[in-house]
Amino acid sequence: MTGIQIRLAEIIEALSKALDMTEGQPEGHCIRCCYIGTRIGRAIGLNEDDLRDLYYTLLLKDLGCSSNAARICELYLANDLSFKHDFKFVDGSLTQVLRFVIGHTGMQAGLAERFRGLLNILQNGGELSTELIQTRCQRGAEIARQMRFSEGVAQGILGLDEHWNGGGKPDGTVGETIPLFSRIALLAQVIDVFQVSGGPKSALKEITKRKGDRFDPSLVDAFVELSKETDFWKAWASPDLEAIVLASEPGQTAVMADDDYLDDIAAGFARVIDAKSPYTSGHSDRFALFTDLIAEEMGVGGEARRLLRRAALLHDIGKLGVSNSVLDKPGKLDDEEWLQMRRHSELSEHILATIGAFSDAALIGGAHHERLDGKGYPRGLSANDIPMEVRIVSTADVFDALTADRPYRAAMPITKAIAILWEGAGQSHDPICIEALERALAKTAMMHGSASAQTAKAKERPEEAA
Repeated sequence: MTGIQIRLAEIIEALSKALDMTEGQPEGHCIRCCYIGTRIGRAIGLNEDDLRDLYYTLLLKDLGCSSNAARICELYLANDLSFKHDFKFVDGSLTQVLRFVIGHTGMQAGLAERFRGLLNILQNGGELSTELIQTRCQRGAEIARQMRFSEGVAQGILGLDEHWNGGGKPDGTVGETIPLFSRIALLAQVIDVFQVSGGPKSALKEITKRKGDRFDPSLVDAFVELSKETDFWKAWASPDLEAIVLASEPGQTAVMADDDYLDDIAAGFARVIDAKSPYTSGHSDRFALFTDLIAEEMGVGGEARRLLRRAALLHDIGKLGVSNSVLDKPGKLDDEEWLQMRRHSELSEHILATIGAFSDAALIGGAHHERLDGKGYPRGLSANDIPMEVRIVSTADVFDALTADRPYRAAMPITKAIAILWEGAGQSHDPICIEALERALAKTAMMHGSASAQTAKAKERPEEAA
């Protein structure tokens, strides 16, 4: 462990912008919710420890949101990003629900597919909705625990979609049995969405209409009083809001993260990224392993290998901003879809560059689809402009992609994947990296074979193995 200490709130604020993307929200949504929610928490007299947990609940409320994106595309035949964005304006009335479903189901599908999709939703809508929300909330709580946040934060995320009157999901929890952090987060979320679209009056109208229904009446009352303060909306709209929220982190001292904690945060967020598509499940972990095998074989030092592992875990964070209708398409992408897919590298670089702890990984996140012959994306870099770190992760990325299932083909055997890498040696990938991967895989196979032989020997003559 090194002595480097980086402020946790700064990292989580920046990562929350990736969660905004996968919810189809304008950048800064979670940060604005954090500002609104912590002001409510202070107004009702929460102590500093509870305020700190509330603070992180608000920034991380959408941790599980990527986990239902693929299912939304499958069920509703719709773009999951626009679907999630627009659904936050549905008030639950039958008229609005039907209008929303008809407007968002199978917009680009044929009439037969559209009809079947609508029929499925009308027949099984309640069950499907519960499934989607349960998946989202449970996954979010699990990742929060993995990232070392308290059980209060995990429970706050778990109960985000419960309603005061018991009409929420997934459990239909009622009133004060809903975690307080969940009640505040839901209220803050709706306030921000309606404020962005229609201003303060629109936000106040919506929460007042839903007081005692969706929202805790006492929290609505607290916010109504809070909104009368002259500085409240001014700060909300300030270009410096991110700095304001960072400076207002509850507690006497800022929580700091060392290198080991940063590794846990990167691993936790990799689960958010991989959950976006069934075809990327486990990709970041495998990719990090193949990256580390290549780096070790090439004699890369310990700290540099640590950077490469983090970059591998976070390299696809920009895919949270790409619809699953593109990511999971079984056929060839059209020109517009291909532009959306290519954009994920730029988004990855943009997000990672804003996080001091992970800024060294930004170049890798942005350039892992570049090629030595200059035909890669997004910038078409030439070989001289592609560092060895990028060449390593690029080789590992393609190797994992080839040996994993994809929407358009089954996983390839290792030997075939290596052969394809060699076909592009010097054009797509660096031969040095391919050789290092081959050697590492051979050693791993030899070790596995040796272990298997030892196990067999132990079974035949256990006294010798002992």
